[in-house]
Amino acid sequence: MAFVKWLGGVVGFVAGGPLGALLGFVLGSLFEEKSPKAQYNNTSQTQEDINAGQRNSFMFSLMVLASYIIKADGKVMHSEMELVRRFLRVNFGEDAVNEGNEILLKLFEHRKQVDAQDPYAFKRTINDCGRQIAANMSYEQRLQLLNFLAMIAKADGHVCNQEIEALREVAAAMGLSASEVDSMLNLGTDTLEAAYKVLEISPSATDDEVKAAYRKLAMKHHPDRVASLGEDVRKAAEEKFRQLNDAKEKIYKARGLN
Repeated sequence: MAFVKWLGGVVGFVAGGPLGALLGFVLGSLFEEKSPKAQYNNTSQTQEDINAGQRNSFMFSLMVLASYIIKADGKVMHSEMELVRRFLRVNFGEDAVNEGNEILLKLFEHRKQVDAQDPYAFKRTINDCGRQIAANMSYEQRLQLLNFLAMIAKADGHVCNQEIEALREVAAAMGLSASEVDSMLNLGTDTLEAAYKVLEISPSATDDEVKAAYRKLAMKHHPDRVASLGEDVRKAAEEKFRQLNDAKEKIYKARGLN
């Protein structure tokens, strides 16, 4: 699927609200189209249409929020941009990579323009976008979106305070918690301390609390819950689920639990 095709085609809930305004800006800037228009109606939607709308809304939401996380420290790191490029390549093909790169650059340019007049303008827009996402995406889809954003922040091997603050700000706007941000940032980290953060519990938690925390996380992070977003998103969710289990096993081994 071509990247431009989904931007101007089946865009789901991002056709309106602050995300729709940014999508209109991108289309107007890059492709000389004034506004995105959904190409289906509620009376004739198939399940395939519904899934496509969810997937495409997820992808554009990721691009918008990624532009905020990447610039959180005032720099655009090659490693962070490359992670987004790989994601586009896997999901939309090679043609999408350059187009996606241009879209991110346009979003960076838009931020510079609006912040020149009001330094908090783009920040407010991102918070409005987060609330729009919260109202239209399932909890599990928002968690997966946060997971991708955390991966972008970690791409250069270091997560600075500004990136953590930006992730927590975006998470709060999407109805997610600071502990969920910490959980995502500590996935794949090979320490016992990190494992407790992944499970969103304290090292002082009882064995029963550890088991309960794992069961809760296993339910909300199960890959089946984001299957409608496509096979590649599901595979990313499976990797996240594997890392969650690794954290659980590290804690269980340290405590002698079965």
